[in-house]
Amino acid sequence: MGNPALVDPETIRTTAAEAWIWGFALLENYRTLYPQAIDEADPRHVGGFGVFRHYPQPFTPANTDVVTPNNDTPYSWAWLDLRAEPWVVEVPATDRYHVLPVHDLDTSYVGFIGSRTTGSEAGRYLIAGPGFTGDWGQGFDGVLRADTDLVGILGRTYLAGPEDVPALQRVQEQYVLKPLSAHLGTPAPPAAHDPVWPVWREEVLDTLEFFVFLDFLLGFFPVLPAEADLRRRLAELGVGAGDFEPAALPLEVREAMQLGIADGRAELERAAADAAATTGSAGFFGTRAQLGGDYLKRAVGVQKGLYGLPEEEAWYGGWIVDSEGNRPPDASQHDYVLRFPAGQLPPARFFWSATMYALPELQLVDNPLQRYSIGDRTPGLVYERDGGLTLYVQHKRPADAEHSANWLPAPEGPFSVIIRVYGPDQAVLDGRWTLPALTPR
Repeated sequence: MGNPALVDPETIRTTAAEAWIWGFALLENYRTLYPQAIDEADPRHVGGFGVFRHYPQPFTPANTDVVTPNNDTPYSWAWLDLRAEPWVVEVPATDRYHVLPVHDLDTSYVGFIGSRTTGSEAGRYLIAGPGFTGDWGQGFDGVLRADTDLVGILGRTYLAGPEDVPALQRVQEQYVLKPLSAHLGTPAPPAAHDPVWPVWREEVLDTLEFFVFLDFLLGFFPVLPAEADLRRRLAELGVGAGDFEPAALPLEVREAMQLGIADGRAELERAAADAAATTGSAGFFGTRAQLGGDYLKRAVGVQKGLYGLPEEEAWYGGWIVDSEGNRPPDASQHDYVLRFPAGQLPPARFFWSATMYALPELQLVDNPLQRYSIGDRTPGLVYERDGGLTLYVQHKRPADAEHSANWLPAPEGPFSVIIRVYGPDQAVLDGRWTLPALTPR
């Protein structure tokens, strides 16, 4: 480790800002990992590492683990510690849409097991950490090599509606996790040491404690060639060895790092504001190869929708402004319509939905119908004679039956509607298909 006191304050500030943007995804991921895998007293606890916790029931406004939750595909959460040995994931044969995406500590995707990528047949897959060099045996349908020792799985499985929950549960219960040694029938290797996990607190993101958490997490994240320079500069500030202590730094170093944090936060907020002008999800989520070195865009994606899927799996779009320029749309001021003309419904290989969220918290909206989304699976939708579809987006229930059948309940205030297209057609990906206007009426 270098001597931070010998580094120029402006260089320290620049490094801290860059590292804050780069590390934002790691800390936001830890925000979820800690209650789910570490804090046994938290109701969100999944049971530790190496187990699935399934949520077969449709999401409601009470579910606030992540922003922009959906009830199209109830979740199956799991976290894996790959330090001692790899893990095996088994999935059943099913025609039901599903995806088990595996993500590294920085939210970059390692790979995808599911309908789009591996098909509807039963399969067995190995997930190995960066340090594994042993023999994993035969009989695997695929191997996913992670860049970090801790990985997460946020599985999604299609749900047709409340009456479909028992059938969904039968599929979820066949998602199996086991250590490689258990799969091979060999003795388990020595367990990795159990670290002292820092207790998550919301305020750490904007204080020097950010780097205490980052220092801890980097112990599970070997240096990648593309990030070697930043990691070297962080090491000069004492971050990365596992014993970073801000109080031990000279005052001028602490002040420069704090200014860098503020710079990083400001840059993220500017980029997020610019991204709010876009209607699609291209480039915000994906594998390490897809994301490349654009850490700012990755941070914006994490802020907009943590664990969002890459667009080839699920395309996300929405409205930040209505057809009259009102930003954001506000159901206390207007009722709205969304009309998909004949032949212009979202082209999806699997299915599509439109989900309502209250702003600014981006959570589901309580309503008397308990309808949080609407789409091609919604029973009773009324289509026009030519096949077009009009949705009614408003706070109060429409007076007539036809409009009620096509009603997407909105909060009495600002809102966002997000379209999800699962298995989008190429016309969606290349922009030939576009969203209709959100029109006040």
